[in-house]
Formats: sequence, structure tokens, C-alpha cells
Amino acid sequence: MGPRLADIARHAGVSEATVSRVLNDKPGVGGDTRKAVLTALDVLGYERPARLRQRSAGLVGMVIPELENPVFPMFAQAAEGALAQSGYTPVLCTQTPGGITEDEYVELLLERNVSGILFVSGLHADTTASYERYNTLVARRLPIVLVNGFTEAVPAAFISCDDREAGRLAVNHLVALGHTRIGFTSGPDRYVPVRRKLEGYHTALAAHGLDGRDLVELSLFGVEGGHAAAARLIERGVTAMVCGSDMMALGAIRAARQRGLRVPEDFSVVGYDDSQLIAFTDPPLTTVRQPINAMALAAVRTLCDEIAGHPVSHTEYVFDPELVVRASTAAAPNGHTASASLPGRRHTAHSVPVPDGPAPATGAQDGTARSTADPVAGQRV
Repeated sequence: MGPRLADIARHAGVSEATVSRVLNDKPGVGGDTRKAVLTALDVLGYERPARLRQRSAGLVGMVIPELENPVFPMFAQAAEGALAQSGYTPVLCTQTPGGITEDEYVELLLERNVSGILFVSGLHADTTASYERYNTLVARRLPIVLVNGFTEAVPAAFISCDDREAGRLAVNHLVALGHTRIGFTSGPDRYVPVRRKLEGYHTALAAHGLDGRDLVELSLFGVEGGHAAAARLIERGVTAMVCGSDMMALGAIRAARQRGLRVPEDFSVVGYDDSQLIAFTDPPLTTVRQPINAMALAAVRTLCDEIAGHPVSHTEYVFDPELVVRASTAAAPNGHTASASLPGRRHTAHSVPVPDGPAPATGAQDGTARSTADPVAGQRV
């Protein structure tokens, strides 16, 4: 059965007449509109007319864990643009609790005859998950690239941010401000990026003669997890926290304020990711930035090379993070711990002037891939 104009028009958000012009390759349709119609045609499973097939090199699946953390839409947008420039149409697959699983999405993508799949922070990052699902795809000669989460068990290309360096950057910044009781929180220990950040945290503390073994609270990813972890760490007297994501950092700030602490005067917080709105929170968040655009471009180029049959190194490409200093960190409070400051008084959130732009950053600046030894994976890349 041929494509129904009404279905395609509804999905693309255009009129049926516009769909007809695109399918018949008529002039008078803008590039973005034409792209939207062709994408709708692909997603709905219709075969493109022969005259239009040469305009798309094929479909590429992009599986991401969720959209609540703004860093994932940022990556999807950057990858989508790079795929479009290479002639591919992305099919975005977003997982939600209780919704379609990663394996179910893969089956759907295979039914659509995708040319390759990008996996972002998927089950490959979970050390307790089976990697057979990815080896099955490799055996089928389907090109795949896996982002943030490395394992030697899968012969594929991996793109990662240097999470160990991220942990070190955050700790070094807080130590330079005089903090000695520095807590750490991130998601569950079974995830490779969490383990690496934690390793960087402990390495940096040890280099300064500090011990954080009793100051680690692994929790759930997200605002609620950061809030719960911060509540426990504040009771142990920490004056600063390193968080595994910006969302967790916002939860930590909320927990501190509920206990009458001022951020950053009494309690400093460092996040991770640097999504687009983090510069405009109250206070603007100091964070460790992932080079999302550079990582997305590298992932797409690697996947497209493999689709084209060019040799691709099945190893891990590691990108440098960058410390971005804003207003959620300050010098350690003098002579007392965070849990002892301002007892019994709740702090009311105050307005912070919105800056014209991010504060100057320190740390790695170029966002380019580099080689690194990987004690977790046992492979030098």
C-alpha cells in the first residue's frame, strides 16, 4: 500500500499539498520542510519514490537513555546535524522507565533496515549487563558506535569523555579553595563512567593528602538522587560536593538550602555535563563540561566511515573535559563545617544576576580526542 498523504503530513507538520510536492520532486518547498517530509516518510516505514532515494544515504538509529537530562538532547541535536550533512536520516529512540527497552528499539531499527546505530550511555556502560546484544550486531556486520561506557568485550568503536580527569578537575578546584571535607555522589557503581569519576576523585584527594573513603554516597541519577546524597553528606560535615551530573548538583543545592546553608558561602557544589541552561541557575553552576559537539561529530564520522566500508579502529577515543567555574563554588567556610554553620535557620533562595555569558574556564580547552591508559578496561587507546 502506498503512503497516505494525511499520515505523512500529520507527522511532518505540513499540508498534504506540501507532501505531494515533495514526493513528486516539485520546486517551491524549502529545504527544512522537504527534510521533514522525507524524515516522516522514513520513520513511518514508507519507501521513498525512486527519484528521491539518492538524496538519503539511509537511516541511522540513535538510542539514548532519556530526555530529562538536557545533555542527551544536546548530543542528539549535534549528532542529527552531522548525520544530515553526511546524507543520513536519524531515527531517535528515547528510553523511559517502563517504556520500550534498548533491545526492543534495536529490533525496530533492524526492521527499518538502518545502516548503523549510535548507542549513547546504553547498556554497554553497565558492567552487570550482557554484551552479547552488541556482539550479535557486530556479527551481522551492522556498524555501531558506543558513547560513554567502554568494554573490551565488544569489538566496536567507543567515544568517551575522560571521566577520571573530570573527577580530578573538580577535586583540585575545591582543594584550591581550601576545602578538605569534599563529598562525592553519582549514580550506581555498576556504571563505567561512575567508576572512573570515583577513581579520579580518590586519586586527586590522595595527591593532596586527603581521604574521602567515608564521604562517598552513590545514589540515583537525577535531582532526587543528588538531594538524598547531599543530605547524608552534609550530616558528615562536608563543605563541598562533587556530583556526577548537573541534575544531581541541583539536587545537592536544594538539600543544602533546606538545611539553612548558603551556596556557595557555606557549601560548594560542582556538577558535570554543562548543559545549556546551567549557566543561568541560581547560583550559576560550576561544572565540568563534556565536549558534546566534538564527541557527537566524532561518533557520527566514525559510524559513517564504517558504513562506507572504511577501516575503523575498534578502540576508545577519549575526549578532554573542561572545568567551567561559575558561582556555586567559593572558599571553604573558616573554622567550621557545613553541617555546623547557620544551625536551625533555613535559607531563602535569592536572586542572582544572570551573567552575560559563562565565566572563563580553566582546565582542558581543546575538546579533542587523545590517548589514555585505561586501568578499568586494561587497554591503551
